[in-house]
Amino acid sequence: MSHRAKHKFARISATKVRPFADLVRGEKAEDAINILRYYPNRGARMLEKVLKSAIANAENARESNIPTLVVLEATVDEGPKFRRMRPRARGMAHIIEKKFSHINVTVGHE
Repeated sequence: MSHRAKHKFARISATKVRPFADLVRGEKAEDAINILRYYPNRGARMLEKVLKSAIANAENARESNIPTLVVLEATVDEGPKFRRMRPRARGMAHIIEKKFSHINVTVGHE
């Protein structure tokens, strides 16, 4: 049985969170939390919260072996973008993109 947690429309670029998802994929859930805890990055904080939520979902479903849970899947997909125009010289405009991402974590037993 696998348990999921999602953070949709996270206000961070997907490229900033993906390296941390690669770090914890395949690790035990407790080890993954310990890995993410000591990184100072905002992306690590967001992924850590989603991972804790997935573990809590397993506890609520009366999962028997919580200490043996493994991070089966950790994906970070791109979400929509806010586009803003910034005025530049000679009447031009540059587009500023405020990016979102969708963080998905699945924990379960191998």
